[in-house]
Amino acid sequence: MLQSVSLVDAGIDAAALKPAEVDVARGADLDVGTVTVDYEGRDHLPSSSTLAALAEGVDVRVTTPVRADGFDPLGDDSLVDALPSSVSRVLVAGHPAYLTDAERERAIAPRLRAGVAACRDPWVGTEGVERLALAAGGTQFELLGPGADRRLRALRQAGFDGDIALYAPTVLTDDEDAVLDALGDYAARRTPVAEALPDCAATDAAATGRARDVLSRAVRDYGLVGDVDSVADRVAELRTAGVDTVVAYPARDLDPFL
Repeated sequence: MLQSVSLVDAGIDAAALKPAEVDVARGADLDVGTVTVDYEGRDHLPSSSTLAALAEGVDVRVTTPVRADGFDPLGDDSLVDALPSSVSRVLVAGHPAYLTDAERERAIAPRLRAGVAACRDPWVGTEGVERLALAAGGTQFELLGPGADRRLRALRQAGFDGDIALYAPTVLTDDEDAVLDALGDYAARRTPVAEALPDCAATDAAATGRARDVLSRAVRDYGLVGDVDSVADRVAELRTAGVDTVVAYPARDLDPFL
């Protein structure tokens, strides 16, 4: 039996769970005080009772796309009423893969503003809408990527004194094959990485040569990777750059952390 590893020992504050992949109720067994639940479409939205039970043990935030029916503050917001009062929200524009054609056409800026005004202590996802998110207010919820430290320092130097949370896929192991199996595909979907990879290259542990070199660098640009001490050192760098809360997405399921 593999020995579990600690998110807290790696300097991580919160865990992000994908309900299409894991039973979100297991988040209560992680050694963090906050759990965020990613949005992967209405079919995977946990029930109100599941979220309420989880919130009895940890702080819970649910990602809610402001362009999606059910969470649209300027339209159909019926799903908001179904969220337990003990659950907070992460407001995002919404990944196009989880939106209908009509939802994708909706204006983001006024919906973020209206969503922030209607929420208590909202987090606002910045991916692809950085200026709109900053203008809307709330805790800025950043995605780890190349140049993150530089962008965060620039934000702080420009006078932003609000909270910043950072989302990062995380693999707490120094086994390179395990890292590539968990994060290789994720990194390969990023445009700069896709452009650098050889055609038809494997994007997991089967990668060799140039593809493996590109992926090994990329997973460290886009994720928190390595043994607990190495990740803790990287998290410390991010905190120095301006991050207040580090949110890890356990990219190898939850078992290694339980």
